[in-house]
Amino acid sequence: MSKAASRPAKGKSAAGKVSKAQDLRIRMKFKPDRIFQMRIAGLGFRDGHVLVHRATHEPFWTFPGGRAEVGETSEETLKREMVEELCAEVSVERLLWSVENFFDYEGKQWHELGLYYLMHLPEHFPFRSGEIVHRIKDGKSELEFKWVPATRASLAALDIPPYFIADEIENLPPTPRHLVWRDGDLDIK
Repeated sequence: MSKAASRPAKGKSAAGKVSKAQDLRIRMKFKPDRIFQMRIAGLGFRDGHVLVHRATHEPFWTFPGGRAEVGETSEETLKREMVEELCAEVSVERLLWSVENFFDYEGKQWHELGLYYLMHLPEHFPFRSGEIVHRIKDGKSELEFKWVPATRASLAALDIPPYFIADEIENLPPTPRHLVWRDGDLDIK
C-alpha cells in the first residue's frame, strides 16, 4: 500500500470519524508582529490581458492565488485555490518566478515565499476588459476579479505587488527565475 493510500482522508481520523477541520495553510506568526507565509499565485492570460484580483477592503490588486497547505504541492495549491475562488479548474503550465518577498502591511513585517505560475483558465470563464468579471466571499473578505492589459503601464497603474512583475509582464522568463525582492511598505503605496 502506498503512503498516500494509507493516510486518512482529509478531515477524517484513521478510524474514519469526521474530525474538526484544521487550518493547514502555511502561515507562521512571530512576535512582535512578524509573519511568514508561503503564497502560490497564477498568471492567467487572455487576449493580451492578465487576470488580477483583490480583497475589496484592500487598496491594491494582485494575482489570484492563496496560501499553500501542509501536504500539498504548489501546483495542487494553485488548482485548489482557483476552484475555491474562481469556481473553475485551471491547468498549470510552468513556474515563472520563485520570490522571497519582504514587505510591511497592516503594521506587520511580512516574509513571503511566493511561487508564481503560468496558468490557463477555461474558455467559459468570463472575459470583459477592465470590468469586474467575478466576485466571491472568501472567509470574511469579498474578492473581486478583473482582466487588465498585460502591460507594464497597466500593472504599475494598478499598484500590483510584487512590483517586479510589472517590469517582466510583457516578456515572461523562459525558465523559472528566483528573486529576493523588497516591496517596502504596502500601507503607503
